Amino acid sequence: MATAVETLGKLERRITISFPLTDVRTEVEKRLKVQARTAKAPGFRPGKVPLKMVAAQYGYQIESEVLNDKVGRAFNDAANENNLRVAGFPNIVPKEEAAEGQLAFDATFEVYPEVTIGDLAAVEIETVQAEVSEAEIDKTIDILRKQRVHFHTKGEAGEHGDGGEPVAANGDRVTVDFVGSIDDVEFPGGKADGYAFVLGEGRMLPEFEAATLGLKVGESKTFPLSFPEDYHGKDVAGKSASFTITLQKLEWAHLPEVDAEFAKSLGVADGDLAKMREDIKVNLQREVAGRVKARNKEAVMDALVKVAELDVPKTLITLDSDRLAEMTRQDMAQRGMNVKDVPFPPELFAEKAERRVRLGLILSQLVGDNNLQATPEQVKAQIEDFAQSYEDPREVLKYYYSDRRRLGEIEALVLEENVVTYVLGLSKVTSKAVAFDELMGSNAQA
Repeated sequence: MATAVETLGKLERRITISFPLTDVRTEVEKRLKVQARTAKAPGFRPGKVPLKMVAAQYGYQIESEVLNDKVGRAFNDAANENNLRVAGFPNIVPKEEAAEGQLAFDATFEVYPEVTIGDLAAVEIETVQAEVSEAEIDKTIDILRKQRVHFHTKGEAGEHGDGGEPVAANGDRVTVDFVGSIDDVEFPGGKADGYAFVLGEGRMLPEFEAATLGLKVGESKTFPLSFPEDYHGKDVAGKSASFTITLQKLEWAHLPEVDAEFAKSLGVADGDLAKMREDIKVNLQREVAGRVKARNKEAVMDALVKVAELDVPKTLITLDSDRLAEMTRQDMAQRGMNVKDVPFPPELFAEKAERRVRLGLILSQLVGDNNLQATPEQVKAQIEDFAQSYEDPREVLKYYYSDRRRLGEIEALVLEENVVTYVLGLSKVTSKAVAFDELMGSNAQA
């Protein structure tokens, strides 16, 4: 039996559930007899253990299961009878006062809110667009060349030349010994032998790189260096030091020529340079399209958050905060980080969780009101699009269709795209061109 629903707040409700104690005892005895059929105890054959011994061993566990079952069933029945859409899980606690022969529990919970979406036709959304030009293809080729760089001793003649005058210059890989001191005292981490880095890449502080430029192998230089206030080494941050470096090895960078062999190294079997450039262009266009789609989706989601009115259930925020915390822990563990004893307070994720839950409720309302569910054809088309960048597209299709959870992820992605298309079709949209570098440097996420 359940009492009438009490309203405790905008979304918070409470129901009192009660039922006769005899119902619990009857069900417990029934389950104990079932348990006794297979119960084992020293000195007794299986199934012949006295019921009192079975009750002593299993009674508490079975009583807890019976109570959980009855309370859960009674709560669900009450929620259904009152047409309540329960958000998350109820907090159920025993009621201190109950009628004689009765057990009573208070179930406090939240319900899903009403979602009011404003006039989408009045919403202004700025989308972006970007193009892949020949310059972007050239830049990508330069990056691919640098990834395949070979270093040779500078000043020594070889197959590719001698690299020019044997003095350290930007682009060279230098190997140095160095020692640093503060107030004439060496400090931890301030000394190394055989330390290699490429000049001009910014791995070292500017003073360090400037002092290395122009050195020849065997030469040393002493110079002052000021550590930034925000330097990662807290013991030396903001302090001034004196460093002495000695150049032990000097190598120049040889970049591979853009020829047939280079094209073959990128997977172009016949070494055709035109085909190589076209492949790079297609890959860049696919990447640009993905970034543009992400930026535009983010713009739509931002607009929906502003135009929709709703109260967000705290229960759902807590659940999603816990989920984000666990995902972060797993991700860091997979990266090889020891996070076993590192706390991940859910409140750190509360803001992100609140936005995710809010958007989920808004999207659910839009999808339901406007029939924007993902169709099987859309899901298949999305998977086939993913599969294009893989060697065996059929394996990609099999990967998704063999697991309902994976397929659900694609359905959710398509659903979001349906919402984006729907909202952009109604709202006031302006579009601006963004530079390729700006777009590729962004990482928009809804």
